[in-house]
Amino acid sequence: MATYKFRVNGNPATVDSWDPEQPLLYVLRNSLGLHGAKFGCGLGQCGACTVLVDGKAVRSCLTPVKQVAGRAVTTLEGLGTPEKPDVVQAAFIAEQASQCGYCTNGMIMTAKALLAQTPHPTLEQVKTGMAGNLCRCGTHTRILNAVMRVAKA
Repeated sequence: MATYKFRVNGNPATVDSWDPEQPLLYVLRNSLGLHGAKFGCGLGQCGACTVLVDGKAVRSCLTPVKQVAGRAVTTLEGLGTPEKPDVVQAAFIAEQASQCGYCTNGMIMTAKALLAQTPHPTLEQVKTGMAGNLCRCGTHTRILNAVMRVAKA
């Protein structure tokens, strides 16, 4: 068994795992009780499990826990609260950018990373940056509007 220490949402976390290849998604959900990141495809293709590692969007279903040792992980729970949502969360609410909500975690986390790297992207840059996230409900237009709302603010 190995012990992995990292920061989650600004707080220290210590996790023991028999498997250094254990996906970060399982550690977040099962060991740390953080359920914002969702299991979607398990192949890194849908984006539902996206979290930020040192500010960059990563697929937690493909990221082994050993790769986050000593690093900072941010999950949806670390962005804002229901009373004071993060600006990206607030934009998603204002634009009604979710239906079933399953993809919303990945969309918000990907948008957060995109906007941190490119604070005022063009619509084309947003489309390209968000292209790896899937929404089966068809709210892509509202999602793009939400990201552009933050970009224009």
